[in-house]
Amino acid sequence: MSTILVTGGTGTLGRPVCELLRAENHEVRVLSRHSPPYAVDLRQGGPLLDRAVDGADAVVHCSNILRGDREAARNLIEAARRAGVPHLLYISIVGVDRVPLGYYRTKYAVERMIQGSGIGWTLLRATQFHDLILQLLQGLAKPPVMLLPKDVRDQPLEVTEAAARLAELAAGPPVGRVEDMGGPEILTFAELARAYLRASGRRRRLVELPLPGGAYRGLRRGGHLAPDRAVGRVTFDAFLARRFGGPEETAGA
Repeated sequence: MSTILVTGGTGTLGRPVCELLRAENHEVRVLSRHSPPYAVDLRQGGPLLDRAVDGADAVVHCSNILRGDREAARNLIEAARRAGVPHLLYISIVGVDRVPLGYYRTKYAVERMIQGSGIGWTLLRATQFHDLILQLLQGLAKPPVMLLPKDVRDQPLEVTEAAARLAELAAGPPVGRVEDMGGPEILTFAELARAYLRASGRRRRLVELPLPGGAYRGLRRGGHLAPDRAVGRVTFDAFLARRFGGPEETAGA
């Protein structure tokens, strides 16, 4: 079977990708800052990165570095070129070319770096994972009043579904940009907040506020959504039920 390197292999997405690849009998190398034998900070690169990519049939780039993402991608691409890696697979976000968020701009820049790398590449864009939406709502629920962006919707996706798609793609040849992955339902932030409060047994007053700026306008227009690619099956309610206890329901079940 193939030898596959997964960057960010101990993270929310990388961990299930590694588990699925191992279940298919691939040799999996896990690269993260604190995980020997490939404990590498991609922003620094170095000989250990070269060792990690050497002989790999594919590299799945799942690392999510808020500061230094471009430097990390540049170092990874250069190491992959030196090693002659035939396939570089990247997970990005739906709307990075439509919503003018700084983080999205960085992800889009990394996409273009990979596309121009001279290495065979595959690109998958996904909507936001359930885990990220939950983390955001937990932060917003710390005060007694939850302040929410008015008229903004989201389409949360189960991370293991994205992981399964990445594992499938990593085992095959480079295919360029594949179809986006979106969650099974599009909900307003108020609906997401109410679902979280029900599941967690908390009470908060919800207040929706308009926000300034182009990024907010892009989100209101739904630039980060993929309504035609609602391929996920696990709903936000089902995700919350697993986290907090309660009956599970999945879209299409």
